Amino acid sequence: MDRWLQSICCLLLCSCGIVANAADDALLEEDSFRKLHQLIADQAPQMSGTEVQVGSTRGYLSLPKTRQKTRSAVILFHEYWGLNPNIKHWADRLAREGHAALAIDLYGGKMTKNSREAMTLMRGVQNNIAARTIADALRFVQRDERVEAQHVGSIGWSFGGTWSLNAAMHHPEIDACVVYYGKTTSDLEKLSGVGGAVLGIFGKNDPSIPQQQVDSFRSALKKAKIRHQIHTFEAGHAFANPNGSRYVAEASMKSWALVRQFFSNELQPKKPATKSSNKKKKVGYR
Repeated sequence: MDRWLQSICCLLLCSCGIVANAADDALLEEDSFRKLHQLIADQAPQMSGTEVQVGSTRGYLSLPKTRQKTRSAVILFHEYWGLNPNIKHWADRLAREGHAALAIDLYGGKMTKNSREAMTLMRGVQNNIAARTIADALRFVQRDERVEAQHVGSIGWSFGGTWSLNAAMHHPEIDACVVYYGKTTSDLEKLSGVGGAVLGIFGKNDPSIPQQQVDSFRSALKKAKIRHQIHTFEAGHAFANPNGSRYVAEASMKSWALVRQFFSNELQPKKPATKSSNKKKKVGYR
């Protein structure tokens, strides 16, 4: 009996150790990602991606080290600062998960660290030009011989989160859309263009995206019969950007785990995916 009890205790201790190590690994991963944003230029690791031409604008393409059995791509939409190193680090991060990651530039090569300049750049984005850039990006990930994606996702933060959703509403071939604290809609006609699943990530203390808007978005997705997940965290706006003063490590770590699983399920499914029966009507950009 004593030997049996000792064996059980051993197993329990080992199991606890595995759980603890898994948590440590996740925390270390987020910590490592945060540190990438704090290094000065001559210390920062070299980006693993390359600059590419996407239609009439530029983009940053980061590729997985090994090609997955199911080829997937994620199109990234930058914050209102522009296509800066933070977004490129995100592209590299997604590439390590096995997805070809293409970060596109909606500012025509401009970026800033000044909030007033960022607001000017954001307001200067013309919907028709941005729509063309998105269409070019989709063609790129579907046809470029380095990618040839069978499944495509989109992800964006704040201003980019809004454009990630806009892209999904306008292009039903997007299989998975992630919105990090971007402006949403409860317009069922616009949402009818979504052909894949949606993951929404928001901060409970975000005055720019109030809880009422998040709840309306969730309700509209349900009415439109769009597969979705909506998660809110104890954080404010821009909590997943390690460069910013509102960064919240725990919320960023947990939301990243959700994104990883979401893209894995939707873009690299174990079984053949069944296309959504949502209407395939194209809608305009907001």
